[in-house]
Amino acid sequence: MNPVHKQFSRRARVATGGAVLAVVALAGFGAVSANASAPAATPATATSANAPARATTTSTHLTIDAATKAAQAALDAAEKENQRVTVAVVDRNGNTVVTLRGDGAGPQSYESAERKAYTAVSWNAPTSQLAERLEQAPNLKDIPGTLFLAGGVPVTAGNAPIAGIGVAGAPSGALDEKFAQAGANSVAR
Repeated sequence: MNPVHKQFSRRARVATGGAVLAVVALAGFGAVSANASAPAATPATATSANAPARATTTSTHLTIDAATKAAQAALDAAEKENQRVTVAVVDRNGNTVVTLRGDGAGPQSYESAERKAYTAVSWNAPTSQLAERLEQAPNLKDIPGTLFLAGGVPVTAGNAPIAGIGVAGAPSGALDEKFAQAGANSVAR
């Protein structure tokens, strides 16, 4: 055996080896850090590309004021009938614009209202009608983010869907949809 090894215990050799590895790792990290902070070669100057009108489209969305008015109208309609619901309004892309959770609404109603609104705007139809379609196409229910239960209605402009209103929490989907329709009707006024 090497005479140097005889002078150190096994524990000392392991500790020394660990220290050497740590120094090597830190040196490597320093080199990588130095390279990351070094200025890169000058890239070509990027400019914006101006898309021609034929390559773009414009879509209509509810304003935040109209979405809030619709949600409040739906919630008010539910409260008149002593129902504890949550109301969600989503835009044409299914993004939530406003959600109002009524006093005492169940915890499941929040997500259900959003999913009903999303489903209504996605298919431009009340979710009660869409629930009936499940008989012919049961796989529709497997589409992520959707909920095929009554309680969602679309809001349209020129027959194109621009928003969805979903209500959840009443004891029946028919009531949920009645309140959602009250919200949609408030937009037309």
